[in-house]
Amino acid sequence: MTSRSIRTPFLSRIAALAPTPGAALSGVALLLLAIAAIGAPWLSPYAYDIQDLSIANQAPSAAHWFGTDEFGRDILSRVIYGARTSLSVSVISITLSLVGGILIGAVCGYVGGRFDRLTMSAVDLTWCFPEILLALLIVAILGPGSGSTVLAIAIAYLAQFTRLTRTQIITLKRQTFVEASRSMGAGPLHIMMRRLLPNAIAPVVVVAMLSTGNAILLEATLGFFGMGAQPPVPSWGGMMSTGSAQLFNAPWVILWPGIFVAASVIFINLFGQGVLKSLDVKARMRS
Repeated sequence: MTSRSIRTPFLSRIAALAPTPGAALSGVALLLLAIAAIGAPWLSPYAYDIQDLSIANQAPSAAHWFGTDEFGRDILSRVIYGARTSLSVSVISITLSLVGGILIGAVCGYVGGRFDRLTMSAVDLTWCFPEILLALLIVAILGPGSGSTVLAIAIAYLAQFTRLTRTQIITLKRQTFVEASRSMGAGPLHIMMRRLLPNAIAPVVVVAMLSTGNAILLEATLGFFGMGAQPPVPSWGGMMSTGSAQLFNAPWVILWPGIFVAASVIFINLFGQGVLKSLDVKARMRS
């Protein structure tokens, strides 16, 4: 077997995740954004916290491609470091919410009965409030900061992952292959881990991917209100908050982080829709 024959199936599988040009370009853009966030200390032209009041609110130039803010800090460097903050907070919070939702939803869907009703009633309490209101309430109780923001976003999205997983498990546990496994002596843990979750997890993961875009917006909103990452650590929402006061004399301060927030959400949704199409998750969710 040649190396070419090994690479071709691998590349074809990667390409299958992005069946449309928009999804493929969005995946590349997200990859580049992630690389920039990880490599911020090496890619940023300046340190994000270096101040120089002599060049405050300087328009974009060859020295400062995105301009400077009211303290003379380089906007490009702060946008790159802000990507690290905003993306990491969003991805970590959605991952925590996804794992928690899968575990709770799987147990509730399989066990059923009174345990299911009581647990889901408690989880559904988070749906009594809009995500932003619930997140603001949690951060107000815990105090502002990245850790509080992660927990707030994770709790805000927990119910939808729990509900979706529970629905998938309830549907799958009635299937013939589960009854066959049970008749062969398989225990509840084996059925859950080997039969149910592998078939139920794909739609939930894709929904989590799409929810990451909403999490970025929620993190930016909290940062705009001053309840996210605290200065001098930059975040896109925090940069937009400080830039709102400079809207008329230095619009680039708020413009660039706003563009990156919007672009990230668009890229995530386009790529997520491509993955959704390639895996045919919609058909699974209807079954």
